[in-house]
Amino acid sequence: MNIKSNLASLTIGLAAIGSAGMGLASSMSITVGMQLEPPNLDPTGGAAAAIDEVVYANIFEGLTRFTADGSIRSALAHSWDISDDGTVYTFHLQSSVSFHDGTAFDADDVKFSLDRARGEDSTNAQKALFQGIADIEVVDPHTVKIMLSGPDGNFLTKMAWGDAVIVAPESIDSIKTNPVGTGPFVFSEWVQGDRVEIERNPNYWGDPVHLDSATFKFISDPTAAFSAVMAGDVDAFPNFPSTETLSQFEADPRFAVIVGSTEGETILSTNNKSGILSDVRMRKAIAHAINRQDIIDGAMFGYGTPIGTHFAPHNPDYLDLTGKSEHDPDLSRQLLEEVGYDGSALRLMLPPPAYARRGGEIIADQLRSVGVASEISNLEWSQWLEQVFRNKDYDLTIVSHTEPNDINIYARPEYYFQYDNPEFQALMGTYGVTTDAGDRRALAHELQTMIAEDYVNGFLFQLAKTGVANAKIRNLWPNSPTQANDLTEVSWAD
Repeated sequence: MNIKSNLASLTIGLAAIGSAGMGLASSMSITVGMQLEPPNLDPTGGAAAAIDEVVYANIFEGLTRFTADGSIRSALAHSWDISDDGTVYTFHLQSSVSFHDGTAFDADDVKFSLDRARGEDSTNAQKALFQGIADIEVVDPHTVKIMLSGPDGNFLTKMAWGDAVIVAPESIDSIKTNPVGTGPFVFSEWVQGDRVEIERNPNYWGDPVHLDSATFKFISDPTAAFSAVMAGDVDAFPNFPSTETLSQFEADPRFAVIVGSTEGETILSTNNKSGILSDVRMRKAIAHAINRQDIIDGAMFGYGTPIGTHFAPHNPDYLDLTGKSEHDPDLSRQLLEEVGYDGSALRLMLPPPAYARRGGEIIADQLRSVGVASEISNLEWSQWLEQVFRNKDYDLTIVSHTEPNDINIYARPEYYFQYDNPEFQALMGTYGVTTDAGDRRALAHELQTMIAEDYVNGFLFQLAKTGVANAKIRNLWPNSPTQANDLTEVSWAD
């Protein structure tokens, strides 16, 4: 993306908008801007973050859920008991809960959902979340017992993921286009290429929401996003794609600029089984060619925190390993000579987000400066999911992994960057069954160090959450402990 050209377009947009007003939004509705449209609306069968950004906590609920500060609290399970050996979780379910189609929610639905997620033919993008489940027993309509193959200190967190929400067999066949959950909002309409609309659930089992309705409006172009917010066509853009314009919003009392943190580790994902990239020296050469701060400044206008491994810096168990892949062009050139790199271009596949398109251009220049050629292909999100994520047909790509505490993906050899290290897999297994906080921290440090020293990917920065909203809107999430636009407590000021 040509940043100077984009800024010029924004200046023209400002002049055209001039003194235009904010637009009069109903105090009982909200229009939320999103850069990416979800490929479908099934959070249990797709990898795209945009799915959860629409449906998490709004339409679908799990046994537990994330709150705004990242902590875990009850949801469809109001309480639970854990056996002394940590292998049996007995969940006590909320009563008088119905799905949006009127069918009753009970323990059978929990068993159906988790069995479906862990089944052999499951398409769940985070199937590994459920691998530790040995059996599920329906005790009675409001009690379900989950037996694990071993203790899991992270199990309640796993049940809070969007991939673990509870669905019903009666509506599962149409879940991709007509999602039916138990949440405080009901799906109303999806105008593909434009918006998804949801409405207040009048029969919600929990605390009612403040809003009568909400619209998720899909605007991929940063300039158009800027214009839409300025004109009041969009009330809030929680993940605003045009960070270079935030200072203009900050100077305007009609708006609030909301800056927080995310779980999004932004990485130069590397296909570890693609030709010369299977050699750790080549991956190390690429890592040392990267200047993280230049990428943060040039692609994100200074918003972002450098990382040296796949772990969020705000996590208390984070280990700063940026020094292992610091910018060192001379070392890169030395390693390229050692590995016998012949100058063949690496395929750099870029999905639509600005961090990828802008960052990709910068990284291509940085690689070129040490003698590594790259060939950029800009892909639409559906193309990226098919070619890169599913078929692993790529060399390099840039993406933010927004799932919480997801270092476990490095223990999956079939995952799209195809890292296969039995030592890491064994260590991840130990980490998974460890419950003592101190022991888990020590293991987390080992895991982070291992992937940093294997240069599995180019670890770039932790994605900041930069949002813009009408100043009268209350209780939007400032941070992103999971990928969600949770509207359950959002309201307008009087």
